[in-house]
Amino acid sequence: MALAGSLVLTLVAVPASVVAAAPAHSRDRAADPQDAALAFDSSSGYTTITVTIDGHPVDVRWYKEICYVAHPVAAAAQQPGGPGGGSTTIPNTACGYQSMNVFVPESAFGDQRAPIYFAVNNSGWMASYIRTSVTAGATYNSAASNVGAALKAGYVFVDVASRSRGLVGADGSFPGKAPAAVADAKAAVRYLRLNDAAMPGSAERIVVNGTSGGGALASILGASGNSSEYTPYLAAIGAAGIDTKARSTLRDDVFAVNAYCPITDLGNADVAYEWLYNVLDTRNTTEQNPSPQAAAEIAARFAAYEKSLALRNPDGSRLTAATMLDTVKKEVIRSAETYLKADPARTIPPLGGTFQLTTGGTTKSYVNDWIDVDTSTRTVRSVDMAKYLAFVATQAALKTTPAFDAVGVDGNTTSRTETNLFGPPTATYLNYTEFSWNHNDVPGDGSGLDDTALTWKQYIAQKSTTVDDQVHLINPMDFIGTKADTAPNWYLRHGTRDRDTAFTVSVNLDRALAADKEVEDLDYRLAWNQPHAGNYDVPEVMAWIARVVQKAGDPLA
Repeated sequence: MALAGSLVLTLVAVPASVVAAAPAHSRDRAADPQDAALAFDSSSGYTTITVTIDGHPVDVRWYKEICYVAHPVAAAAQQPGGPGGGSTTIPNTACGYQSMNVFVPESAFGDQRAPIYFAVNNSGWMASYIRTSVTAGATYNSAASNVGAALKAGYVFVDVASRSRGLVGADGSFPGKAPAAVADAKAAVRYLRLNDAAMPGSAERIVVNGTSGGGALASILGASGNSSEYTPYLAAIGAAGIDTKARSTLRDDVFAVNAYCPITDLGNADVAYEWLYNVLDTRNTTEQNPSPQAAAEIAARFAAYEKSLALRNPDGSRLTAATMLDTVKKEVIRSAETYLKADPARTIPPLGGTFQLTTGGTTKSYVNDWIDVDTSTRTVRSVDMAKYLAFVATQAALKTTPAFDAVGVDGNTTSRTETNLFGPPTATYLNYTEFSWNHNDVPGDGSGLDDTALTWKQYIAQKSTTVDDQVHLINPMDFIGTKADTAPNWYLRHGTRDRDTAFTVSVNLDRALAADKEVEDLDYRLAWNQPHAGNYDVPEVMAWIARVVQKAGDPLA
């Protein structure tokens, strides 16, 4: 089957769910005018810049700020600033949040087989304005920079902007509410598929990279390939491959996902977080339990949730609340031993020794009272989970209770949690979890039992309610193992010092993917001694990408 939007591409295997979604012209109809308007013009609009990679100059063609949708949502010129507050002025109000920069290294000029390294940048699920990740005169070390490594490998580097929480529209609304970021990422993939024959690189070899909220966006993009549930959102923004009858004529599945510390499964993230940091009394031990009753109430929901997933560990044992701590412990041990065996020069402090950790330019010492390593065999003798979790919670303070849906609870209106990712565009925020909804006590915010006189269960039972749909449409756990076309290749990392989300979240994601028959290559690990961060293992992940690309074969064959 020939695949394209208004362009003829190459012969590839098509997921079963979209066999019927042939391009318009292949069904003897005129090309969709919207797709024609999104056609890539290879003869115009690129600037050649030169960068240095590992001491060698490399020419890069830069296609600037390509708007990947036909109906972009206009943004206000003044957007909220970063964690320090204030505001920032954006120059491209027309499509700055729905465009992408495409960087083509000289080795990929005219190459239709090169993988496409597709970077999303939604830290904290925040809206991501278009960024220039490759600049003239920049110098890269390919062993440390994923940008430099991707360009050196001959990959087309695509930096994707997208709407999400915090975005202010030109009309004063908030058009980045879920699932806007997912719809935009899918639209960008569809743009690349539509124009695959005209652009360097292969849209059949898209590797999505993201960290934190970006890791979550990469995960849901990889899990929900070609799901028709997104069609109305894609149609609204004029995404490629949606015809006049709202039928999909293009695919938005991807080849591989490279996700770091994904802030995902948000509907259950508070439950997972409170369970992890209360089951061994970590909050009390580290004196970080300002709301013990709330923490206990939220944590109590974890066992039923985990049971509902019906997941299993690699040895076939059931993954439940009763086995989760031991599962995390085994992953920590595997992380430490993998780290040690990779390089004879690597060490882990002995019991009573100290970890020297640098954060924000400040180095602090932490006593190792939790992991015992046999230096002769380079294996782990034991891990004290209570002391390990206390270590994690001490080197980076725990989040509030609730951790992810705190706005509106106990009068809190200043929290930067993900509450404002949900609700209608006209509302600043809407609680999206049962506990926070039922405990909202901010009058007049339109959220919670206090304003609606409805409990969470009563509220989501109404047909007009959409917040539960929003939660669903950004959760990869809801799509893995379904009729959606899940990416066949996954590389997941979550630092052993990361306290930004519970380790249970990445463990569950890994176990769900392992059970999905569409997944062919799954490389998951807790990354030894890493905090909430990403792209710290560039040589390792680039070798993985090269391997799965080689294994998949010629995308043109």
